[in-house]
Amino acid sequence: MGTRRRWARTRCAAALALLAGLLGGCSAPGGGSARDGGSDGVVRLRFQSLAWQKESVDANKALVAEWNAAHPGIQVQYVQGSWSSVHDQLLTSFEGGEAPDVIHDASDDLADFAYGGFLADLRPLLSDRLKADIPARSWETTTFGADGGVYGVPFLQEPRVLMANTALLRDSGVRVPTPEAPWSWAEFRTAAERLTADGRYGVAWPLKDPVSATLNLGLSAGGRLFHREADGKAVVRWEEGDSVVPATIRAQIHTDHSAARTTLGMGGSDTLPGFFGGRYAMVPLGFSYRQQIVQQAPPGFDWQVLPPPAGADGLAGPHGPLQGVSPQTLSIAGDSPYKKEAAAFIDFLLRPPNMVRLALGDWMLPTGTEALADPALRTPEHGWATGAALAQGLRPAPAQSVRGYPEWKDKVATPALQEFYSGAIDLGELEKRLVRDGNRVLDRYQR
Repeated sequence: MGTRRRWARTRCAAALALLAGLLGGCSAPGGGSARDGGSDGVVRLRFQSLAWQKESVDANKALVAEWNAAHPGIQVQYVQGSWSSVHDQLLTSFEGGEAPDVIHDASDDLADFAYGGFLADLRPLLSDRLKADIPARSWETTTFGADGGVYGVPFLQEPRVLMANTALLRDSGVRVPTPEAPWSWAEFRTAAERLTADGRYGVAWPLKDPVSATLNLGLSAGGRLFHREADGKAVVRWEEGDSVVPATIRAQIHTDHSAARTTLGMGGSDTLPGFFGGRYAMVPLGFSYRQQIVQQAPPGFDWQVLPPPAGADGLAGPHGPLQGVSPQTLSIAGDSPYKKEAAAFIDFLLRPPNMVRLALGDWMLPTGTEALADPALRTPEHGWATGAALAQGLRPAPAQSVRGYPEWKDKVATPALQEFYSGAIDLGELEKRLVRDGNRVLDRYQR
């Protein structure tokens, strides 16, 4: 049992001694801690889920209910979390020794928790079936440290795609890209120009969070930005491929006028009314936005999913463009007294049929090879087949395991990219800030 948990238990016990009669504050039905189970011998686990769409919440709750019905000795409590506050909430609960047993998060949020000792190394806990079903490239997103510890199970992933107005695409006469033959970034720029007309932009870039889009799409042009030195230290280094994506976006906004400047501060959902109204012919969005399009598009609106562009160095053979992803993950708290039971529950959640249910509920792609082959995720309807075809080109996001990345993103990259896309600084100044200021941040975390 960890020091943090012992300290939390001691504090709770003292409070109970002083406040006899108010035992509910640290107790669960049946006696004992809500975290550790009761005197009835039942193991009680808490599963904090970040599902938020109704279909996804329903799928998660249904699977919890099925587990509980089949495992009376190991009962799981569903706890609703929020993507907007999960990092700070988890940090507080880790420090207080009261983190959920099973933790839903994203791989790019795990590094500091893993290095801080708050998460369990899952290598001895996972079944051989689960280890083999998820490809090595996905396991890389949750592997940290010199000893290669695995601190999360990557289970859902979301490629970036182009949502396109089918009628406008057809009328423009541009070549329609496929995962096997995507547009180059130059061809994409030309297509956006041809789709631009009076009152209509060829593309809308929602860049409220410019860092993730720029870095992850950068792989499609051979850019990485983050590199590992021989001693294992992470450094920011600007290479030729790193300029392709930001330079293209800026040219579309300020030179070609084929991209709407007004969308730079928008989130993806903010662009949908303009997409439905014909103001934007294409919008680069995460794959899960298809659900909102299906639910919100006016009757008769015809749209399709296109693969993102790629450069010569950004093609994954016949598998379409490379791009970075940060999969959703399931982890186990390092202080959980029931790691084996938590791992068994995760294994149940991620059986292939269940992984398909979770993917359909979130409108994302499963990482599991068997689940990804399910016909329900291969249908042309709503672009499922296009997304599934892109799965082989998904790679760990460039900054996946870099300590200090959150600070680099918030204090260096976000303001620099925002100024670059708005036209306030040029490419040379962008490079200088990302590299010079970025390495100063990373150095503090790697001393």
